[in-house]
Amino acid sequence: MAVPESPGTRFFTVAQSSTGSWSFIDPEGKPFVSLGVNHIDDSDLRYPHNVDVWNERYGSRQKWEQGVVADLQSLNFNTIGWTSQYISGGWGEALDWFGDPVDLGHSHPWPDRDLLEAGMPYVVQLRVQEIEDWNGHPAYRDVYGEDFAKYADWLARRMTSDHKDSSNLIGYFLVDIPGWLPHAAGQFWPGFDGLSTQEHDAKLYDVAQQYYKTITEAIRRYDPNHLNLGDRYNGNKGIPEAVLRAMTDYVDVLSVQYFTGKSPEEYATMIGDLRNWQQLTGKPVLIADIGNWVSTAMNPHRTSDMETHEERGQDYANGLATIMQEPWIIGWHWCGYIENLGRGWGIKDPQDNFYTDMTDPMRAANAAAQTTIADR
Repeated sequence: MAVPESPGTRFFTVAQSSTGSWSFIDPEGKPFVSLGVNHIDDSDLRYPHNVDVWNERYGSRQKWEQGVVADLQSLNFNTIGWTSQYISGGWGEALDWFGDPVDLGHSHPWPDRDLLEAGMPYVVQLRVQEIEDWNGHPAYRDVYGEDFAKYADWLARRMTSDHKDSSNLIGYFLVDIPGWLPHAAGQFWPGFDGLSTQEHDAKLYDVAQQYYKTITEAIRRYDPNHLNLGDRYNGNKGIPEAVLRAMTDYVDVLSVQYFTGKSPEEYATMIGDLRNWQQLTGKPVLIADIGNWVSTAMNPHRTSDMETHEERGQDYANGLATIMQEPWIIGWHWCGYIENLGRGWGIKDPQDNFYTDMTDPMRAANAAAQTTIADR
């Protein structure tokens, strides 16, 4: 086994073996690949079209969360991923971070107590800056100012207080697809207008380093034991080299969102991009958001290079097996859980039933990935 077991530390860590293979190491000291589902939110069953399902099947958030855990475990997932969900609908066909900015309402993450009581590995979100690529009204706040330092300290103090002793917490994510490249809304940190490429990159490195330094020191001040999973970068849009160089002294895992088609060529492009960023940072990679979709009765406009849920399941199995051959990839988190009007895809339909043509191969693929991480 390339990544040896260790005596355990009570907390999740990351480790690299003498052969170069990376892995999460769980609190018992065993190699762990994080297989998560993102956007798990009860709002998906509280729309007019399906609130009766909520009332009849669950009736309380506690009972629903028990159902979530049972669903994940039945499919051999082992992580509760990023739990905020798009709820406003009307996203249309445009990719918001390439075209006009979209004002998408989103739900709040799971409450701390709910994550702690779920009884399985999970992540916690720290929204350090409101600069997401999907955010139609980003706010680039001065990373050098006293206000940001005080906010980062409060955010870390608040968000670690319930989780710092948890053996199920994998680590803390920062911002979801932050706008480190020019934002579709036109905003950016001040002082970048008119700079040469060299000047721009130098200034961006300095801003990013201050950003990561401030929040990481705040997190470690109150919780020195858990991983900093960093920003969930937008791999499809690209990641500036200056930002990646700035994060290396502060972040433990390179977390990247990346959506790709089903062809081997598209997967090769994704892996090539991830490999370049991994080699630049020297960090293991968590694919923090990835997914696929097809046209459905509720979302007929959601077309892709797949037409059936069986194709989605085969793509899932092929994709996961492909990325698990890379010794520096240590997990992937799938988008998403229940199909709704905003996101338009999921592993369950709007009536809370699995798309079994997809989830049957998904179950087997997850089991195989957990064997692969142990045998690398």
